[in-house]
Amino acid sequence: MALFLVSIHRPDGYDPSCETLEMGKQIDQLNQEMVDQGVRKFAGGLKHPSEARAIRLNKAGKTEVTEGIYLRCGEHVGGFWLIEVPDISVAVAWGRKAAVACKAQVEVRPFH
Repeated sequence: MALFLVSIHRPDGYDPSCETLEMGKQIDQLNQEMVDQGVRKFAGGLKHPSEARAIRLNKAGKTEVTEGIYLRCGEHVGGFWLIEVPDISVAVAWGRKAAVACKAQVEVRPFH
């Protein structure tokens, strides 16, 4: 078995108030399906990127903390699942379900 991160990507400026009750039900059903099949190890939604803190090393090798996300790319991770499945094809199948339930782009990435 292998561990995979299934992450939900949202555009910057995403308004969570547009999420419908039906969408919430679909996400809850997906979570329950993952639990029932024993693949979900952890899941969590993330707060707005403005609440993040980015920590960087400056030229002197000291850490600097700034408010907001680290990468400025027009998207951010809105939530994720950590799943344990046999291989990437099974992880992608779960990622497809996540994309449908969350109505969002999804990235599936294996751990080392």
